Order: sequence, then C-alpha cells, then structure tokens
Amino acid sequence: MTDKNTPIQPSELAKISRALPFWLSLGLAPLAWVGAIYGGWALLIVPVTTWYLFTALDAALGLNTENADVSANDDAMYWYKMITIIWMPVQFVMLASLLWYVPQAEHLSSIERIGVFFGVGVITGTVGINYSHELMHQKDRMERWMADVLLAMVLYSHFRSEHMLVHHRYVATPRDPVTARYNEGFHRFYPRVLRESLISSFAAEKAMLARKNLPWTNRSNPFWRYWALQLTFLALAFALGGWSGVGLFAIQASVAIWQLELVNYVEHYGLSRKHLGEGKYEHVHPHHSWNAAHKASNWLLINLQRHSDHHYKPDRRFPVLQNYGPDDAPQLPFGYPLMTILAMMPPVWRRVMNPRVRKWRNMYYPEIADWKPYNSANNPMPR
Repeated sequence: MTDKNTPIQPSELAKISRALPFWLSLGLAPLAWVGAIYGGWALLIVPVTTWYLFTALDAALGLNTENADVSANDDAMYWYKMITIIWMPVQFVMLASLLWYVPQAEHLSSIERIGVFFGVGVITGTVGINYSHELMHQKDRMERWMADVLLAMVLYSHFRSEHMLVHHRYVATPRDPVTARYNEGFHRFYPRVLRESLISSFAAEKAMLARKNLPWTNRSNPFWRYWALQLTFLALAFALGGWSGVGLFAIQASVAIWQLELVNYVEHYGLSRKHLGEGKYEHVHPHHSWNAAHKASNWLLINLQRHSDHHYKPDRRFPVLQNYGPDDAPQLPFGYPLMTILAMMPPVWRRVMNPRVRKWRNMYYPEIADWKPYNSANNPMPR
C-alpha cells in the first residue's frame, strides 16, 4: 500500500506553484556556463550543486510522503510535462554553445576544458538521461522522439531499447543486466552492464523483428535511428569544435553514462523476484525496487526515487508516482545524490546496504535459504 495521506486532488496538482520546485533542474544549464567563463574553482559549481547541495537540502527539508490522485489527467499535469519538453532544446543549446566556446577559450587550460565538460556530463546524465527516461515511457510520438535525441547527445541511444524491452521485463532477476547483484561492487557492475546492456538491447530488438519474420537489418530496427542520431551529434561536435570538440563531447557522454549507471546500480541493488520454476518469476511488486522519499532530490530527479511505483506502474507520469512506506517497499537511507557517492566506495556501500538487503530477504522471502543462484551471473536461474 502507498502512504496513507489524503491524495492531492487534480485541481490542486494542476497549480503551477506545485510544479515549480521540479523546475529547479533548469538552473543547472547556466551553471555550466559559469564554469566555462571563470574556470578554476568555478568548475566545481555543477558537481557541488547536484551532489552536495541537494544532499544538504534533503537533510534540511526531510521526506515528502504526499501522493497525488492517480486519476489526474494530462491537463492537470501540464506544468510538469512542460519541464521535460523544454529540457531537450535547453540541453541542446547548452551543449552546442559550449562545444563552440570552450575549444577556443584561451583563458581555459586543457584540464579546465575537460572540467567544464565533466560538469556538462553531470548535467546531461543527472537531468538529461533522467528526462529521456520519463519521455520514452509516454505514448506521444514526439515525446519518445525527444527521448531519442537526448540519449543521442550522450551516445547511449540503446538505453531506450534496453530499458523498455529488457529491464522492465526482467528487473530483479539474473536475466536483467542492470540489476546489481548482492555484494557486487559498482566497479564490477559498471563494465559488466556496459557490455551486457548493449548486447541484450540489440538482441531484444532483433527478436522482435524475427517474430515479424523480418531481419535485424530491416529499417524499422530503431538501432538505425540510434546510430544516425549519434553520428549526427558527433559530426556537430566536430563542426563546432574540431577534434577537440569531439573529444570534449565524448568526455561529457562518458560522464553522463557513468551517472546513469550509478543510479541504475542503486535502484535495485541486491533485490530479487522469487523464482517460481521453469524459468518463471513472480510479478514485479513495489518491494523489488528501492524507494526514497527525500524531498529535494526528488525535485531534481522528477520523482525518479519513487522507483518502487515506477516499476509497479510504468505508464504513470512522474507527478502521480506514488510513495511507498517501509511496510511495502525497502527504503534508502539517503537520496540518490549521496547514495551514488557511497556506491563509489564499495566497503562503505556494503556496510550501509548489505544489512538492509538481508533484512529485506528475511521480511519478504524467509523461505528462501540459498540465494546464490539469484546472485551469480555464472549460475543464473533456469530460463
């Protein structure tokens, strides 16, 4: 069950004052330019804001356990929907303008130029990929197209196929590359997921085409669109900044991908759906994703931390994602900004999270004595 607060009614949800806190992310784009103009210590402004300022705000503002009425329609969510739609051109302008400016900025050293695009990657990963995630789940073709453009800007277009066709189907099972296994440190998870998610996403699209008696080379394969869009952005980077522009573009893309996979690591670490035999698993429930109700980081991440409800009801827009209490979903001790920092320190991560995973196992699956088949990539459950 979700938290038992009186639901926010659609008429109240529709007020722009309700949506305004989620617009904070738009303020990150100008911060990238502050770093580019001043260099030096100003380069820290983006990572400090996204990781530390929002962590401090979480501590100060606490949790938000309010839930909106799930019957709210798109009219009631207009101001929320506009955030994700506006972001795509904002990110494009930020990225293109900096690709033109930074390579020729004589006041910036080579290290400072890399630092600018490290910050850009934090933004395109924290906000851009997150917004593409929201957009790819919508029925509107324009929104799904915008998701593809955002992903092409970070050279990770296959994430759409992997997320929609693999992750949501196999989450919390050994068949999902993106589900971090118990005791699997991020430094092992990261190279594995980079390799396996690309393979699994292409295989999923190929299998869909095969069911229609079509080869993978058919033009309806979205990978053709993915590759074309990515090549377009690489060409744009070269046109704006030469080979230096291409290198800086690749740096921001790599940072953005790292940010995404850090979040993926946190979202399902150690959680497993019960194997029912003959390669089948129980349905996805809220307790198969970590939930975090921290107010400020949910503003930044447009309620991504209400991940328990997202996997339970993937078609819900972010304003009506429901928060689950500790009786119904496992709770993260901190918001994603701090949790992703902890994920980069495996001993600290295990000290914080492993006891929580063990408690979760005892709470939901006391009958399972041997968890090794759920944990091992080399010994997956029967398919």
